[in-house]
Amino acid sequence: MKFAKLTATAVAACFALGSAVGAETLRLSHQWSNKDVRHQVAQMVADEVAAADVDLEIQIFGSKSLFKPREQYRPLSRGQLDMTVLPLSYAGGQQPAYNLTLMPGMVKNHDHAARLSASPFMAALEEKMADDDVMVLVHGYLAGGFVGKDKCITGPEDVAGLQTRAAGKAFEQMLAGAGASIASMASSEIYNAMQTGVLTAANTSSSSFVSYRIYEQVACYTPAGDVALWFMYQPLLMNKSKFESLNEDQQKALLDASAKAQAFYLEEAKKQDAASEQVFRDAGVEIAQMTAEDFEAWRALAQETSYAKFVAEVEDGQALLDMALAVE
Repeated sequence: MKFAKLTATAVAACFALGSAVGAETLRLSHQWSNKDVRHQVAQMVADEVAAADVDLEIQIFGSKSLFKPREQYRPLSRGQLDMTVLPLSYAGGQQPAYNLTLMPGMVKNHDHAARLSASPFMAALEEKMADDDVMVLVHGYLAGGFVGKDKCITGPEDVAGLQTRAAGKAFEQMLAGAGASIASMASSEIYNAMQTGVLTAANTSSSSFVSYRIYEQVACYTPAGDVALWFMYQPLLMNKSKFESLNEDQQKALLDASAKAQAFYLEEAKKQDAASEQVFRDAGVEIAQMTAEDFEAWRALAQETSYAKFVAEVEDGQALLDMALAVE
């Protein structure tokens, strides 16, 4: 009888051990704090997967604790990292086509961004990701605007003669084409550059404008509104082979969690723009709005500058550009 009890206990212990050993842990890396919307997207996926109880755990390494911001795509593609949230343009060196995801005038507003994410253009980019053994779980774009130290910026003519910081090479090319002088720097350096007169205008994300308190140094803010010039694609990616190695229940849990997180991401991105406008307004900064006509003027300039440069440098650049511009 004692032997039978011992045997039953041993069997139960073996099952428990087998279950623990069978549980899969995925490592997810990103560069942001736990207050950032991109972390919240990652956390939502992790929480939903945990709640599905499919022996799958997502361990999040934020604030650049696992990989440097621009060094995440390569280990992801090599299977050294399971998941990441990052601006896809960071990997433009490996896949030049990705630079289209940080190109002026590609996206008009957040709803347009959502349509672009579900378009043949994005499908073409996802084919390139698949070649790198990478897949998208959550699509998402974040928007940004302009600030002027002494004046409002809505159209190309407004930046002529200004010392300007832009977010991304394509934006620098376009602004230079409008007559601006370009000063390259991280968004964290905008405040001091404005304060010391090194900059008279800047372009970055809505969240960066607020988190770096740029409203203390400028006279006018042009937020992302009905139309915006600056959008940056920042998806949650996963190593494709790792996803395919999971069982059916685990894959379903990940996809269901990602669908929920994608809807959240879109709504939160819209809220960030509105919240940034209110912060600047409360600080006494003048608010300007970009019109549809302003947007088209910028896009026309981009076609002559950054678009032309992209097409010249990327083998299938014209076809990809046409696909993106075809999405209304």
